[in-house]
Amino acid sequence: MIHTAEGATTIEELGNYFANPNSGVSSHTGIDDQPGVVGEYVQRTGKAWTAANANPVSVQTELCAFAAWTAGDWNKHPNMLDNCARWVAEEAAAFKLPITRLTVSEAQGSGRGVCMHVDLGAWGGGHWDCGTSFPLDDVLEAARAYTSRDEEDQMGYPDWYWQWSSWYLTTERDPTKRPASAPKEIPQWAWDANEQQLKLLNRYGMTQGERDWVDWYEAGKTGNRPDVPQTIPDRWWDDQKWAARR
Repeated sequence: MIHTAEGATTIEELGNYFANPNSGVSSHTGIDDQPGVVGEYVQRTGKAWTAANANPVSVQTELCAFAAWTAGDWNKHPNMLDNCARWVAEEAAAFKLPITRLTVSEAQGSGRGVCMHVDLGAWGGGHWDCGTSFPLDDVLEAARAYTSRDEEDQMGYPDWYWQWSSWYLTTERDPTKRPASAPKEIPQWAWDANEQQLKLLNRYGMTQGERDWVDWYEAGKTGNRPDVPQTIPDRWWDDQKWAARR
């Protein structure tokens, strides 16, 4: 279950609030804008106290955010949303939960999946977080992508990554041709993988002669022609077209 803290803006501040006996509340975890960091306050196997009747049957996180945020406000916090997606993926794996959005009736019944505090209604304390603009569907989509990646061999990436990477690195990035399988918010590991691909391509993808020929061709064939075959291999022409688009 996902909440908004409605006050604390860092996981440290949130932890201090929970540590105060007068607060009378707790959460398993907290999430802010620190990339790749999730604060833990209650062990996964313990019961947090932040959603009334739902406490015994849920694992919960508090985003250091506000339910009143607009879509624009949420878009200013990509690290927070990415951390949330990672947390959902991890908890879903631990509890063998489907990464699916629960309806209100499912959240208040026997549904298994992911919901916001507001979905619990009066049974869960009558709160309205995470608000009407929280991009839960996007977070779940990213969480499913992380789950798919974890299921791959450690040296591999999910199929959607290769499709998106090819579109991003070798085409003009026409939005209408963007692979439908790729998540709307591309996780940081995918951007890192792209950088690694480019490094490998620069190091191993072309011979020195091919690089010299592409540079000479792109410069308008000025100066001496590089010492390369008179008949240019087809692969070199493909690389030249790719370089031109870059």
